[in-house]
Amino acid sequence: MTERFGNPTLRDELPGRLRYSLPAIVAPMFLVSSGEMVAAAARNGVIGAYPSLNARSSAGFREVLQTLDAALAGAETTAYAVNLVTHRSNPRFAEDMAVCADHRVPLVITALGSPTPALGPVHDYGGLVFADVNSPALARKAAAAGADGLILVCCGAGGHTGTMSPFAFVDEVRRFFDGPLVVAGGIGTGAAIRAVIGMGADLAYMGTRFLAAQESLAVQDFKQMVIDCGFDDILCTDAITGALANKLRPSLVRAGIDPDTLQSGKAFDLSGLESSVSKWKDLWSAGHGIGAVAASETTAEIIDELACQFAATAAKAA
Repeated sequence: MTERFGNPTLRDELPGRLRYSLPAIVAPMFLVSSGEMVAAAARNGVIGAYPSLNARSSAGFREVLQTLDAALAGAETTAYAVNLVTHRSNPRFAEDMAVCADHRVPLVITALGSPTPALGPVHDYGGLVFADVNSPALARKAAAAGADGLILVCCGAGGHTGTMSPFAFVDEVRRFFDGPLVVAGGIGTGAAIRAVIGMGADLAYMGTRFLAAQESLAVQDFKQMVIDCGFDDILCTDAITGALANKLRPSLVRAGIDPDTLQSGKAFDLSGLESSVSKWKDLWSAGHGIGAVAASETTAEIIDELACQFAATAAKAA
Protein backbone atom coordinates (compact mmCIF):
# COMPACT_ATOMS: atom_id res chain seq x y z
CA MET A 1 0.00 0.00 0.00
CA THR A 2 1.33 3.45 -0.94
CA GLU A 3 2.27 5.58 2.07
CA ARG A 4 0.10 8.66 2.26
CA PHE A 5 1.07 12.17 3.34
CA GLY A 6 -0.67 15.46 3.99
CA ASN A 7 -3.65 16.61 6.05
CA PRO A 8 -6.90 16.45 4.04
CA THR A 9 -8.86 18.62 6.51
CA LEU A 10 -6.43 21.47 5.86
CA ARG A 11 -7.86 21.76 2.34
CA ASP A 12 -11.25 22.79 3.76
CA GLU A 13 -9.65 25.14 6.28
CA LEU A 14 -7.46 27.03 3.79
CA PRO A 15 -9.84 29.85 2.72
CA GLY A 16 -10.58 30.81 6.32
CA ARG A 17 -7.07 30.26 7.60
CA LEU A 18 -5.33 32.20 4.83
CA ARG A 19 -8.24 34.62 4.30
CA TYR A 20 -8.70 34.68 0.56
CA SER A 21 -11.86 34.72 -1.57
CA LEU A 22 -10.50 33.73 -5.01
CA PRO A 23 -8.45 30.49 -4.97
CA ALA A 24 -5.29 31.89 -6.50
CA ILE A 25 -1.79 32.99 -5.56
CA VAL A 26 0.06 35.79 -7.32
CA ALA A 27 3.32 33.90 -7.71
CA PRO A 28 6.51 35.33 -6.22
CA MET A 29 8.48 36.67 -9.18
CA PHE A 30 12.17 37.47 -8.79
CA LEU A 31 12.88 41.17 -9.46
CA VAL A 32 9.20 41.68 -10.40
CA SER A 33 6.96 41.23 -7.33
CA SER A 34 6.68 44.31 -5.14
CA GLY A 35 5.27 44.86 -1.69
CA GLU A 36 2.59 47.04 -3.29
CA MET A 37 1.56 44.19 -5.61
CA VAL A 38 1.34 41.74 -2.70
CA ALA A 39 -0.73 44.18 -0.62
CA ALA A 40 -3.08 44.89 -3.53
CA ALA A 41 -3.56 41.17 -4.14
CA ALA A 42 -4.34 40.49 -0.49
CA ARG A 43 -6.78 43.40 -0.20
CA ASN A 44 -8.64 42.05 -3.23
CA GLY A 45 -9.02 38.48 -2.04
CA VAL A 46 -6.01 36.74 -3.62
CA ILE A 47 -2.86 35.49 -1.88
CA GLY A 48 0.07 37.70 -2.86
CA ALA A 49 3.59 36.28 -2.56
CA TYR A 50 6.85 38.17 -2.07
CA PRO A 51 10.32 36.68 -2.70
CA SER A 52 12.53 37.63 0.23
CA LEU A 53 15.47 38.09 -2.15
CA ASN A 54 13.66 40.92 -3.94
CA ALA A 55 14.78 43.01 -0.97
CA ARG A 56 18.50 43.77 -1.16
CA SER A 57 19.09 42.79 2.47
CA SER A 58 17.33 41.09 5.35
CA ALA A 59 16.87 44.51 6.93
CA GLY A 60 15.18 45.69 3.73
CA PHE A 61 13.04 42.55 3.72
CA ARG A 62 11.92 43.35 7.28
CA GLU A 63 10.90 46.83 6.14
CA VAL A 64 8.82 45.34 3.31
CA LEU A 65 6.92 43.13 5.76
CA GLN A 66 6.41 46.02 8.18
CA THR A 67 4.89 48.09 5.37
CA LEU A 68 2.82 45.13 4.22
CA ASP A 69 1.42 44.45 7.69
CA ALA A 70 0.49 48.12 8.06
CA ALA A 71 -1.19 48.18 4.63
CA LEU A 72 -3.32 45.14 5.49
CA ALA A 73 -4.31 46.20 9.02
CA GLY A 74 -8.10 45.96 9.25
CA ALA A 75 -8.58 44.51 5.77
CA GLU A 76 -11.13 41.71 5.31
CA THR A 77 -8.75 39.61 3.21
CA THR A 78 -5.16 39.68 4.43
CA ALA A 79 -3.55 36.62 2.89
CA TYR A 80 0.07 36.89 1.84
CA ALA A 81 3.03 34.58 1.50
CA VAL A 82 6.81 34.81 1.42
CA ASN A 83 9.04 32.81 -0.89
CA LEU A 84 12.29 31.57 0.67
CA VAL A 85 15.12 29.89 -1.22
CA THR A 86 16.22 27.02 1.03
CA HIS A 87 19.22 25.93 -1.05
CA ARG A 88 22.55 26.16 0.79
CA SER A 89 23.72 28.74 -1.77
CA ASN A 90 21.38 31.31 -0.18
CA PRO A 91 23.40 32.96 2.62
CA ARG A 92 20.38 34.91 3.83
CA PHE A 93 18.06 32.00 4.57
CA ALA A 94 18.46 31.96 8.37
CA GLU A 95 18.09 35.72 8.75
CA ASP A 96 15.14 35.95 6.35
CA MET A 97 13.50 33.01 8.10
CA ALA A 98 13.83 34.87 11.40
CA VAL A 99 12.13 37.90 9.83
CA CYS A 100 9.25 35.68 8.69
CA ALA A 101 8.91 34.27 12.20
CA ASP A 102 8.89 37.74 13.76
CA HIS A 103 6.06 38.77 11.44
CA ARG A 104 4.28 35.44 11.68
CA VAL A 105 4.01 35.15 7.91
CA PRO A 106 0.93 32.94 7.36
CA LEU A 107 2.36 31.04 4.38
CA VAL A 108 6.00 30.36 3.55
CA ILE A 109 6.76 28.97 0.10
CA THR A 110 10.07 27.15 -0.18
CA ALA A 111 11.96 26.84 -3.46
CA LEU A 112 15.17 25.36 -4.88
CA GLY A 113 15.63 23.01 -1.96
CA SER A 114 13.98 20.94 0.74
CA PRO A 115 11.25 22.57 2.85
CA THR A 116 12.81 21.02 5.97
CA PRO A 117 14.75 24.11 7.17
CA ALA A 118 11.55 26.16 7.24
CA LEU A 119 9.20 23.62 8.82
CA GLY A 120 10.21 23.95 12.48
CA PRO A 121 10.34 27.77 12.65
CA VAL A 122 7.09 28.24 10.70
CA HIS A 123 5.13 25.55 12.52
CA ASP A 124 6.27 26.96 15.85
CA TYR A 125 4.24 30.13 15.28
CA GLY A 126 1.36 28.33 13.54
CA GLY A 127 2.16 29.13 9.92
CA LEU A 128 2.06 26.87 6.87
CA VAL A 129 4.84 25.71 4.54
CA PHE A 130 4.17 24.92 0.89
CA ALA A 131 7.01 23.43 -1.17
CA ASP A 132 7.64 24.34 -4.81
CA VAL A 133 8.27 21.12 -6.82
CA ASN A 134 8.44 20.24 -10.53
CA SER A 135 8.33 16.43 -10.52
CA PRO A 136 6.46 13.66 -8.69
CA ALA A 137 9.74 12.48 -7.15
CA LEU A 138 10.43 15.89 -5.62
CA ALA A 139 6.78 16.15 -4.57
CA ARG A 140 7.06 12.87 -2.67
CA LYS A 141 10.26 14.02 -0.94
CA ALA A 142 8.68 17.30 0.14
CA ALA A 143 5.53 15.53 1.33
CA ALA A 144 7.56 12.99 3.31
CA ALA A 145 9.54 15.85 4.89
CA GLY A 146 6.29 17.28 6.25
CA ALA A 147 5.33 20.10 3.87
CA ASP A 148 1.76 21.25 4.51
CA GLY A 149 1.11 21.83 0.81
CA LEU A 150 2.75 21.34 -2.57
CA ILE A 151 3.06 23.75 -5.48
CA LEU A 152 3.21 21.72 -8.68
CA VAL A 153 5.23 23.59 -11.29
CA CYS A 154 3.90 22.24 -14.58
CA CYS A 155 4.65 22.72 -18.25
CA GLY A 156 4.11 26.33 -19.26
CA ALA A 157 5.21 28.05 -16.06
CA GLY A 158 7.08 31.29 -16.49
CA GLY A 159 10.75 31.36 -15.51
CA HIS A 160 11.95 27.98 -14.27
CA THR A 161 9.36 25.50 -15.44
CA GLY A 162 8.29 21.89 -15.26
CA THR A 163 7.67 19.38 -18.03
CA MET A 164 4.48 17.60 -16.91
CA SER A 165 0.89 18.27 -17.89
CA PRO A 166 -1.01 19.65 -14.87
CA PHE A 167 -3.66 16.96 -15.29
CA ALA A 168 -1.12 14.16 -15.06
CA PHE A 169 0.88 15.89 -12.30
CA VAL A 170 -2.13 16.40 -10.02
CA ASP A 171 -3.33 12.84 -10.62
CA GLU A 172 0.12 11.41 -9.87
CA VAL A 173 0.58 13.39 -6.65
CA ARG A 174 -2.95 12.74 -5.39
CA ARG A 175 -1.97 9.04 -5.24
CA PHE A 176 0.16 9.78 -2.18
CA PHE A 177 -0.68 13.30 -0.95
CA ASP A 178 -3.99 14.38 0.63
CA GLY A 179 -3.04 17.94 1.56
CA PRO A 180 -3.43 21.21 -0.36
CA LEU A 181 -2.16 21.34 -3.94
CA VAL A 182 -1.36 24.45 -5.95
CA VAL A 183 -0.97 24.27 -9.74
CA ALA A 184 1.40 26.53 -11.68
CA GLY A 185 1.84 26.76 -15.43
CA GLY A 186 -0.02 28.67 -18.16
CA ILE A 187 -2.89 29.90 -15.96
CA GLY A 188 -4.06 33.30 -17.17
CA THR A 189 -7.84 33.45 -16.76
CA GLY A 190 -10.56 32.88 -14.21
CA ALA A 191 -11.76 29.94 -16.28
CA ALA A 192 -8.32 28.36 -15.90
CA ILE A 193 -8.50 28.87 -12.13
CA ARG A 194 -11.84 27.04 -12.14
CA ALA A 195 -10.26 24.22 -14.18
CA VAL A 196 -7.50 23.86 -11.59
CA ILE A 197 -10.11 23.37 -8.86
CA GLY A 198 -11.97 20.92 -11.05
CA MET A 199 -8.92 18.72 -11.50
CA GLY A 200 -8.53 18.25 -7.75
CA ALA A 201 -6.18 21.06 -6.73
CA ASP A 202 -6.95 23.87 -4.29
CA LEU A 203 -5.26 26.98 -5.65
CA ALA A 204 -3.90 28.34 -8.92
CA TYR A 205 -0.44 29.92 -9.11
CA MET A 206 -0.32 32.91 -11.49
CA GLY A 207 2.75 34.92 -12.39
CA THR A 208 2.71 35.93 -16.06
CA ARG A 209 -0.77 37.47 -15.81
CA PHE A 210 0.67 40.03 -13.37
CA LEU A 211 4.00 40.78 -15.10
CA ALA A 212 2.67 43.97 -16.68
CA ALA A 213 0.67 45.08 -13.64
CA GLN A 214 1.16 48.69 -12.66
CA GLU A 215 2.59 47.59 -9.30
CA SER A 216 5.11 45.26 -10.99
CA LEU A 217 8.81 46.08 -10.60
CA ALA A 218 9.44 45.02 -14.21
CA VAL A 219 10.88 47.81 -16.34
CA GLN A 220 8.53 49.38 -18.86
CA ASP A 221 10.17 47.67 -21.85
CA PHE A 222 9.62 44.29 -20.19
CA LYS A 223 5.96 45.09 -19.52
CA GLN A 224 5.41 46.24 -23.09
CA MET A 225 7.09 43.12 -24.45
CA VAL A 226 4.73 40.93 -22.41
CA ILE A 227 1.74 42.90 -23.76
CA ASP A 228 2.96 42.64 -27.36
CA CYS A 229 4.04 38.98 -27.32
CA GLY A 230 2.19 35.68 -27.55
CA PHE A 231 2.88 31.98 -27.19
CA ASP A 232 5.10 31.85 -30.29
CA ASP A 233 7.47 34.29 -28.60
CA ILE A 234 8.19 31.90 -25.71
CA LEU A 235 11.33 29.76 -25.80
CA CYS A 236 11.93 26.94 -23.33
CA THR A 237 15.67 26.45 -22.78
CA ASP A 238 18.18 25.39 -20.14
CA ALA A 239 21.03 27.27 -21.84
CA ILE A 240 20.59 30.46 -19.81
CA THR A 241 20.39 29.39 -16.16
CA GLY A 242 21.20 25.67 -16.38
CA ALA A 243 17.58 24.72 -15.64
CA LEU A 244 14.64 24.65 -18.03
CA ALA A 245 13.06 28.08 -18.19
CA ASN A 246 10.54 29.82 -20.41
CA LYS A 247 12.15 32.97 -21.81
CA LEU A 248 10.90 35.73 -24.08
CA ARG A 249 12.65 35.30 -27.44
CA PRO A 250 12.63 39.05 -28.19
CA SER A 251 14.54 39.74 -24.97
CA LEU A 252 17.26 37.33 -26.08
CA VAL A 253 17.48 38.94 -29.52
CA ARG A 254 17.59 42.38 -27.94
CA ALA A 255 20.58 41.25 -25.85
CA GLY A 256 22.43 40.02 -28.92
CA ILE A 257 21.62 36.30 -28.59
CA ASP A 258 20.32 34.24 -31.50
CA PRO A 259 17.71 32.00 -29.81
CA ASP A 260 18.01 29.40 -32.55
CA THR A 261 21.68 28.76 -31.76
CA LEU A 262 21.12 27.82 -28.10
CA GLN A 263 21.96 24.21 -27.34
CA SER A 264 20.29 22.09 -24.68
CA GLY A 265 22.64 21.15 -21.88
CA LYS A 266 25.24 23.71 -22.93
CA ALA A 267 25.38 27.01 -21.05
CA PHE A 268 25.48 30.08 -23.27
CA ASP A 269 28.54 32.26 -22.61
CA LEU A 270 27.12 35.71 -21.85
CA SER A 271 30.62 37.14 -21.54
CA GLY A 272 31.01 36.86 -25.29
CA LEU A 273 28.33 39.49 -25.95
CA GLU A 274 29.31 43.01 -26.94
CA SER A 275 27.55 44.59 -23.94
CA SER A 276 27.14 43.39 -20.38
CA VAL A 277 24.03 41.22 -20.01
CA SER A 278 22.58 39.80 -16.81
CA LYS A 279 20.74 36.50 -17.18
CA TRP A 280 18.33 37.64 -14.45
CA LYS A 281 17.77 41.32 -15.26
CA ASP A 282 18.01 41.42 -19.06
CA LEU A 283 16.81 38.01 -20.29
CA TRP A 284 13.15 38.11 -19.41
CA SER A 285 10.81 35.25 -18.57
CA ALA A 286 7.13 34.64 -19.23
CA GLY A 287 4.86 31.60 -19.28
CA HIS A 288 2.32 30.10 -21.64
CA GLY A 289 -0.44 32.30 -20.21
CA ILE A 290 1.09 35.39 -21.84
CA GLY A 291 -1.79 35.71 -24.30
CA ALA A 292 -4.09 36.83 -21.48
CA VAL A 293 -2.07 40.03 -20.95
CA ALA A 294 -3.38 42.81 -23.21
CA ALA A 295 -2.61 45.97 -21.21
CA SER A 296 -0.91 47.30 -18.10
CA GLU A 297 -3.63 47.24 -15.45
CA THR A 298 -3.65 47.58 -11.70
CA THR A 299 -3.47 44.38 -9.67
CA ALA A 300 -7.00 45.09 -8.43
CA GLU A 301 -8.32 45.38 -12.00
CA ILE A 302 -6.69 42.09 -12.99
CA ILE A 303 -8.16 40.29 -9.99
CA ASP A 304 -11.61 41.75 -10.64
CA GLU A 305 -11.50 40.39 -14.20
CA LEU A 306 -10.32 36.99 -12.98
CA ALA A 307 -13.08 36.85 -10.36
CA CYS A 308 -15.75 37.69 -12.97
CA GLN A 309 -14.42 35.00 -15.31
CA PHE A 310 -14.27 32.50 -12.45
CA ALA A 311 -17.91 33.21 -11.49
CA ALA A 312 -19.10 33.10 -15.10
CA THR A 313 -17.44 29.72 -15.64
CA ALA A 314 -19.08 28.35 -12.51
CA ALA A 315 -22.48 29.62 -13.63
CA LYS A 316 -22.05 28.11 -17.08
CA ALA A 317 -21.10 24.74 -15.58
CA ALA A 318 -24.13 24.82 -13.27
